[in-house]
Amino acid sequence: MSIATDKKSIESALLDYRRKLDEIPDELFNKTPSDGGWSYGEVYSHILQANMGSFTAIEKCSNGTGTIDNKRLSILAWLIFLMGRFPPVKIKAPKEIAAMVTNIDKEEARNLLVKLKKRTDQLASTINKSSSFCKVKHPRLGLLNAKQWFRFINIHTKHHLKQLDRINKQFKV
Repeated sequence: MSIATDKKSIESALLDYRRKLDEIPDELFNKTPSDGGWSYGEVYSHILQANMGSFTAIEKCSNGTGTIDNKRLSILAWLIFLMGRFPPVKIKAPKEIAAMVTNIDKEEARNLLVKLKKRTDQLASTINKSSSFCKVKHPRLGLLNAKQWFRFINIHTKHHLKQLDRINKQFKV
């Protein structure tokens, strides 16, 4: 997939997050579903914070301040990028990532969505100029270069839209 295609897909997913944010009843936004999973607010917190962290990784790769590495992707990362999605099993977020999740409110989610859109526009043009050997470590997928991080943002962002749909079903929204 090209940077332009990933960018369009990320932007489309961010629009979906924005639309869903307007549709979620205020009284349910921070309520924990009966299955004990994350609330809407926690999903928004996770995806928006994770994406901001991923953009920081892209910046490091683009600025040449990451780790220089010529090894191939792990088999897991390779499969995820090839398929364009995560495996169809529920996987808990790594502890360091889950610890960052908070139950944000709708206004904070809106503001973060705007920031992410701006960061997507700013960084998409720098990715092709970065070295494919300059990488930053992902908690599960290992060392990724700027293009791989951007692809990860696309896959990860779309993945959590499905989680929002599961929460909708729990609350019958």
